[in-house]
Amino acid sequence: MATARICVLYVVFATTLAEDVKLKYKPSTKAVRLFTEEELTRYDGSQGQPIYMAIKGVVFDVTKGKEFYGKDAPYNALVGKDSTRAVAKMSLDPADLTSDTTGLTEEQLESLDSIFEGTYKAKYPIVGYTASRVLTKDGSHNEAFKPEDQPHFQIKDEI
Repeated sequence: MATARICVLYVVFATTLAEDVKLKYKPSTKAVRLFTEEELTRYDGSQGQPIYMAIKGVVFDVTKGKEFYGKDAPYNALVGKDSTRAVAKMSLDPADLTSDTTGLTEEQLESLDSIFEGTYKAKYPIVGYTASRVLTKDGSHNEAFKPEDQPHFQIKDEI
């Protein structure tokens, strides 16, 4: 009889714990996708499209910040492309609107990481990755890209 009670308590405890774990995990509701440079340019907020921008190859939906990123807004130049260099340098110079980080100072790279983590990952949903982050120039898989190391990646939900 005591063994039966222990078994029942164990089942109740395990079920409660499982329910608690289930409540804490919120699965992704949208599939994450791969964007080419050309595709990303379509998401500038015009023609009813959402507003997307990429930093470090991660594509964010910044539509809820349309007062900053929408048409005629101060940071509209950053949308529809990977603006990693511009964010690192805090620049809107057209020459900086690229993913190329060659020649950035240590301070600029630290600033980039801080803004990436503290602003974009904290405020905006990730909707995908740029093809240049996942693929090499010849179109083959980039061996350095590890999906499980990416922000917000859940193996059961993506790729």
